Amino acid sequence: MDLTEVDIEVKNKRAKKMMLWFGIVSLIMGFAGWTSAYIVSSKREDWISDLELPQAFFVSTAIIILSSIAYFMAKQAVGAGNQKRGTLLLLATLVLGISFIVLQFKGFSQMLDNGYYFTGPTSNIKMSYVFLIAAIHIVHVMAGLVSLLTVLVQQLRGKYGPGNILGMELGATFWHFLDFLWVYLILFMYFVK
Repeated sequence: MDLTEVDIEVKNKRAKKMMLWFGIVSLIMGFAGWTSAYIVSSKREDWISDLELPQAFFVSTAIIILSSIAYFMAKQAVGAGNQKRGTLLLLATLVLGISFIVLQFKGFSQMLDNGYYFTGPTSNIKMSYVFLIAAIHIVHVMAGLVSLLTVLVQQLRGKYGPGNILGMELGATFWHFLDFLWVYLILFMYFVK
């Protein structure tokens, strides 16, 4: 490779990382808006301050943290040339990510069983926010799963290896962001009564 090709490759990598961060910043702004609206709405008379979040949300929090650790370890393994371990850890991340979504829906069921609905005569503004924020996060986790599946397929095709893990780095960055975002959201909804 001559110097020009190296420069172009470096610039392409930098551009892809920058685009990911632009997307992440826009997501942060969206969730900041929803959590700000949550805070403003908490001053309403019909706000339920003693609501307990479903237990499944807390279990799913542990699951998504584990998935982020597995993705990190997968990236480390592939970067060190251990393809088999990297693939197994990517599969573990996928299973944990799907488990997170299943537990989120279980949390929704627990809220419904307790008589809390997203909309309708028995709904409450706080519950509507909880449903909305969690559901929008689930949509983004689904996008993360699509990204993860793409990384997994590329890994199985042998695309990644030491010094060549950009796609995996991008996928892992997005996944870790989703992890940190959920931890922030669950803590926010738990402590902002």
